[in-house]
Amino acid sequence: MNRRQVIAAGLGIGGSPQAGAQSARKRVAAVVTMYTNDGRLNTHANVIIGRLLDGYAPNGVFTRPRTHLVSMFTDQVPPHDLSRGLAEKHGFQIHPTIREALTAGGNDLAVDAVCFVGEHGDYPRNHRGQKLYPRYELMEQIVEVFRRTGKTVPVFCDKHLSYSWLKAKAMYSWSRELKFPLMAGSSIPLTVRTPDVEIPYGAEMESAVVLGYGDMDAYGFHTLESLQCMVERRKGGETGIRSVEWLDGEAVWKWRDTDGGWSVPLLEAALSHSPSVKAGRMEDNAKTPAAFLIEYRDGLKAVAYMMNGHASGWAVAGKVKGKADPVATYFGQPRQAGRARPLAHFDGLVHCMEEMFVTGRPLYPVERTLLTTCALSLLFESRAWKERIQTPELGVVYSAPRDAYYQRT
Repeated sequence: MNRRQVIAAGLGIGGSPQAGAQSARKRVAAVVTMYTNDGRLNTHANVIIGRLLDGYAPNGVFTRPRTHLVSMFTDQVPPHDLSRGLAEKHGFQIHPTIREALTAGGNDLAVDAVCFVGEHGDYPRNHRGQKLYPRYELMEQIVEVFRRTGKTVPVFCDKHLSYSWLKAKAMYSWSRELKFPLMAGSSIPLTVRTPDVEIPYGAEMESAVVLGYGDMDAYGFHTLESLQCMVERRKGGETGIRSVEWLDGEAVWKWRDTDGGWSVPLLEAALSHSPSVKAGRMEDNAKTPAAFLIEYRDGLKAVAYMMNGHASGWAVAGKVKGKADPVATYFGQPRQAGRARPLAHFDGLVHCMEEMFVTGRPLYPVERTLLTTCALSLLFESRAWKERIQTPELGVVYSAPRDAYYQRT
């Protein structure tokens, strides 16, 4: 028994209405790579699971958790680990294996949902620059419990599924085979947009640009997902991607000024909504520019400009057929002194995650994450081969929800 349970038993309130309400909430097991906030690194485990423990504020309205964290597995335990202290404070159990975290040490599935946060930790990078998070290997252990017990529960997987498109497709196929709800992806598509706009549902799109920054692996995924959550609303739904190409350095400007001339008005529209654009020419500010060229199967063309040194954050602009002005927005809210919520974008993510845990229905399609995961993996392959590559692997077809959730304030 933990301290809270001992006190409750001593006061004779173990069967109180409050205790009954807590036991009625969906029980969640957390599987994480690392849980810390040491002043240098505030891990995703902390900003996601911390909200499951203490509450969060989607659209600025404080919400108490609707679920109950009962167990946790941590793949790594850094010097400033927080999970052990939080277990003592909140009464959940730390288990040495994923199997025990999901079964409470028994032989049957003992939770109603799994929160899987495979971001951050001391893991190597491969020769292409991708961080080798063991998301596939950890997910495989979750699925093994499902197979052995003959039972499944909803699973949330933070950010992209894997650095490998082969592993990502396998993870997705497990959810289809065993028929468990799977939601994945990052917080950026669920944050506030400035201005609050969407691509009109069913609109004919001609082209799109997304402005991104940061580490090409971790933030490259954010960039592609920001693009995908907008363009997936186009006429005919998502059809998949025909080819991808990664450009670096001077090749970015050369392409922009020749074959990519169509992207310039959209790039300018995206930059006009970004609050962090540095004065001066982007060619002078962005010392290591990169561009991800994407051709969709239905003819839509898109490019992601990674402009480290010129702008930060994510902004998207799309050309809709018959419309003179692009549909453009910035993913986030410009900071205002004393008014910005810390890491507010994670409030939207945790809202969607809890909604799936409670209802069993994802609020947005996991195929979005599958497509962006695999596209990024193959872009790294394009970078290694220094050429455009055809992508029959990316025949991911799905329909976006008409009324997609994201924070409005």
